Amino acid sequence: MKKITIILLIMVGFLVSCTKNFEDFNTDKKRAVEVPGQFLFANAQKALADMYSSTSVNINNWKLFAQYWTETTYTDESNYDVLNRNIGNTLFRIYYRDILNDLKEARRLVELEAADGDEATIAKANKLFIIDLVEVYAYHQLVDIFGDVPYSEALNIENISPVYDDAFTIYKDLLIRAKAAADGLNPAAGSFGADDLMMGGDVAMWKKFANTLIVKMGVAISTVDAGLSKSYVEGAYAGAFGFGEACSFQFLSGANSNPLFQDLIQSGRHDFVPANTIVDMMNGKEDPRREKYFDINGDVYNGGIYGETNPFAQFSHINPRIEEETYAAVMLDYTELAFYLAEAAERGYSVGGDAATWYTNGIRSSMEYWEVPTADADAYLARADVAYATATGNWKQKIGTQAWLAFYVRGLEGWTSYRRLDFPVLNLPPAPDESAEGAVPRRHTYPVNEQTLNKDNNAAAASKIGGDKLSTKIFWDE
Repeated sequence: MKKITIILLIMVGFLVSCTKNFEDFNTDKKRAVEVPGQFLFANAQKALADMYSSTSVNINNWKLFAQYWTETTYTDESNYDVLNRNIGNTLFRIYYRDILNDLKEARRLVELEAADGDEATIAKANKLFIIDLVEVYAYHQLVDIFGDVPYSEALNIENISPVYDDAFTIYKDLLIRAKAAADGLNPAAGSFGADDLMMGGDVAMWKKFANTLIVKMGVAISTVDAGLSKSYVEGAYAGAFGFGEACSFQFLSGANSNPLFQDLIQSGRHDFVPANTIVDMMNGKEDPRREKYFDINGDVYNGGIYGETNPFAQFSHINPRIEEETYAAVMLDYTELAFYLAEAAERGYSVGGDAATWYTNGIRSSMEYWEVPTADADAYLARADVAYATATGNWKQKIGTQAWLAFYVRGLEGWTSYRRLDFPVLNLPPAPDESAEGAVPRRHTYPVNEQTLNKDNNAAAASKIGGDKLSTKIFWDE
């Protein structure tokens, strides 16, 4: 019996040893079993900045829809054809898979992190608030692009057919979440440090980001719920960005270069020129930002006719600064804030200044960003067609025109500002897609894939918003 026991122990030991050796053999010790949360967070930031910056017609058409740029040879997208390249599918894939899903997983991993001591506990909480803020920012862009989108049931692998939530309901929840982050972030401890590719882990700046984002979303809902809008804007503006402050994503060289460099230089293609819509307006106002926005061709700034074929050599080109590998993407800044607060002042909100003051601050902030000399900025603001007291039109035209000019390069913001305020007047291309119903698009159509993979919910959403068309308005577009 003793011999049998000894033999059994030897066999068990052998089996345990073999199992351990087998597991060691099949484990790649050089590769992490699970990616750390901060890396997924950084990856989501990069994907968001890439999407926001890109001018590839395979990814988004924002700079074209805003009529900052137009195409030279292939004019489908300038004429609002979004189906040829199935851009809606790309937008959903990047936002939900590459951005929001990475943020969800980053949150899960950060929640699992040990936090020993008060400072570590605060830092962990800061990380979770910051993840939430980037998620809020991404969802608010999705709503501004499509209207109703999957939200409450999104990102659940066990539910491949999520419902589409009401856009205004999503906005209200995003505002609650942004407010919680603005209140909860604590600069007494750190956050992601260098793994935060937008703010470098600066918690105080993330608090300002949160409050600026609240103002942005709060102003957007002013046409739907003025009381709620006023409450959020008045409660947040004092804690928002100051002059010269911004949230930016600093691109590097090589594989991590700015998508504009990849699209405009590295590709070796000449697919875009500045559109006559913006060039003609800036010429008319002798805007000193022209030389910062465009590369003059000959003796005059000459924009391509929007939506038509435009030989590259015959028109002004995009300024080389914008085409640099390391050109940073501005995600949210004081310039935006100032124009939103000018609008808020016109709507009767108490925001620490009148509309003229905030309007002027917005223009000055833009001039400083583009390195326009102060004397030139002063001369521009003194013009009768620029000064707030004498510029043409009502406040929507004054603010809308100057905000649109200042948002150059940031196509989604320019297009959204136009849709919200209906200024400036944009040109109609020669052959607009029938889904646009003879007008500049008011939203983007849903992905074609959703009509098959999530048929019932997609159909219900399309019906609710008034039809899955480019001409259908977002809830705040009144």
